Amino acid sequence: MKGKGVTPLWVLGLMSGTSLDGVDGAMVLTDGVKVLEFGAVAYRPYTAQERATIRAAFGVWPGDAGVAAAAQVVEDAHIEICRQFPNAQLVGFHGQTLAHDPAGRGTHQAGNGARLAQALGLPVVWDFRTADVTAGGQGAPLVPFFHHALARRMGADQPLAILNLGGVGNLTWIDPRQPDPAHPAALLAFDTGPANAPLNDLMLVRLGQAQDEGGAMALSGVPDQTVIATFLGHPYFQRFPPKSLDRNAFDLLPAVQHLSLPDALATLTHCAAAAAAQGAQHFPAPVTQLLVAGGGRHNKALMQALSQHFAQVAAIDTQGLNGDMLEAQAFAYLAARVLAGLPTSSPQTTGVPRATIGGQITRP
Repeated sequence: MKGKGVTPLWVLGLMSGTSLDGVDGAMVLTDGVKVLEFGAVAYRPYTAQERATIRAAFGVWPGDAGVAAAAQVVEDAHIEICRQFPNAQLVGFHGQTLAHDPAGRGTHQAGNGARLAQALGLPVVWDFRTADVTAGGQGAPLVPFFHHALARRMGADQPLAILNLGGVGNLTWIDPRQPDPAHPAALLAFDTGPANAPLNDLMLVRLGQAQDEGGAMALSGVPDQTVIATFLGHPYFQRFPPKSLDRNAFDLLPAVQHLSLPDALATLTHCAAAAAAQGAQHFPAPVTQLLVAGGGRHNKALMQALSQHFAQVAAIDTQGLNGDMLEAQAFAYLAARVLAGLPTSSPQTTGVPRATIGGQITRP
């Protein structure tokens, strides 16, 4: 499914993740094929009350109690951040994921793009995941097509991988020599396993703190190899991708409860790195470098653990990219693809039977 892009547009991409920190906004000049330029970025944190309203609606579906209140919070916050980007010509609005069950009820992102379109007087592309899930895909991850465009922008001429370390880790294997991201040989993407989620959960349970800042405590610990070996015996690692995980698919805290906090953190850190290394066994060809995105790239212990498994490991920021705004930028790029009538997912990224265009366009 090759195709031509649109006339290059300044697109505003918006992202609000399951961590509920707030809304990221990022401008990208793109035709839906190439990433031509990066523009301004902004961040709008959620208040404690807004966070509580959204959290109360986690796990619920359209029409259920709490959804309307959560959607209003999400829409209001997004409209507010959009006002900081007067030059935007198109908006890519991901919304807030409240429930995701691709094998069952589908996927549910709160936030109506039509309300944004009316408030902003701009066309809005939104509801990116439903078409993929309806067609039989996982609806995630959607960022790999953007990763492919970044690799080509970087001028890469050999296969490379991007590892995003959020609550869960996910890997994108990229062959930038393929010009079309929907080509079967261009991409392979999947969730690797737990990443920051068990580390943060452990800190919360034991110390009441949100995280082990920079991985400092984990660096002082000794990993328990028996726990890591048991973890790697999980059948998930043998399944061929594409494949995806819920944040709580692995319950790792009981496995480290007998360890001191530094040793437990070190063990969970090495579990996350080993999971990524297991994922690399599925790559169609070896990679020359592993670029790390997401919050986990700030964790020195995790980056050190990864370097024991991969030859070239670096934060994606070393390529002149903004590792904190990558997902918002991705939805700007995907919005332009939808406008151009180009696919946003493929069998190699979400397991959808054929390359699929996600998202709907609402004009004011």
